[in-house]
Amino acid sequence: MEKLFTALNESSEQLAEELDLSYVEAVAETGENIFHGDVLQDELSEIAAKKLRKIYAGIQLDTYTKEEIRKAFQLCVLKGLKEGAHPNHQMTPDSVGLFVGYLVQRFMSEKSSFSLLDPAVGTGNLLTAVLNQLKDHQVESSGVDIDDLLLQLSYISANLQKHPVQFFNQDSLQNLFADPADAVICDLPVGYYPNDEGALSYALKADEGHSYAHHLFIEQSMNYTKPGGFLFFIIPNQLFSSKEAPKLNAFIKEEAYIQGLLQLPLSMFKGEQHAKSVFILQKKGEGAEPPKQALLADLPKFSNFDGMQSMMKQINEWFSSSR
Repeated sequence: MEKLFTALNESSEQLAEELDLSYVEAVAETGENIFHGDVLQDELSEIAAKKLRKIYAGIQLDTYTKEEIRKAFQLCVLKGLKEGAHPNHQMTPDSVGLFVGYLVQRFMSEKSSFSLLDPAVGTGNLLTAVLNQLKDHQVESSGVDIDDLLLQLSYISANLQKHPVQFFNQDSLQNLFADPADAVICDLPVGYYPNDEGALSYALKADEGHSYAHHLFIEQSMNYTKPGGFLFFIIPNQLFSSKEAPKLNAFIKEEAYIQGLLQLPLSMFKGEQHAKSVFILQKKGEGAEPPKQALLADLPKFSNFDGMQSMMKQINEWFSSSR
């Protein structure tokens, strides 16, 4: 993985310098080059193109696992985002993506094939991390994002990992081109939705001022989940303490069954006010029913092997007894 990252990094730096691009834009360009097996930028000098071809010649994608490709590519993307191109975009941590993938696999274990939607796909780190955990399933997946550069990075990452994902470049809170899915995953974008007119059709719109985007994403995700389907949200722990929380609670109670709430380790976050949890819902519909008891837990540090083993055992026991 380090070798692949080094090759991606070096070629991205060269492209950024030669074409006067930001580093993260150059990551997108070099990802395209590697996928197509050639240098696609006609405006490069012959010397620069030759240097890049030499780097690419040392990359044999078939010798890497999908996870190695995802991690190497996302390390470069993370470096680019930190350099200021998208300072407000926070990538879903690897450990969280892998854990959400495990949960999706468990909840969807009875389906050999299903559809999966990420309505705030960003760079695709969460989506491809989850897909890489679903080796025993045939998954038809799609992702939506309003940011064309982030979506391009997501598309290239999926191509390099050989995931056939449909991507849609549009405002995720307007009518989507994507079809309703059996399962939805979403690292909720936290903040206000600036399009007050666009929020009018939502039950969770604010009574006055801008609406919470993260509330609207929950409602939109419910709109694009098939009856009986599952939703896996990464939510801020303060989700249910805002002035709009009563309306959100009533909406969830009306539309879905709460399957679980798993608090992520506080050590992952800068402070308690930034802490997050994984919130699991099942949309009401044929075959859907509430669990005998919701799955509630505070997760230990992911690096705590014994603690995580114990937690996995508890989760497995919950699947045996409560569903």
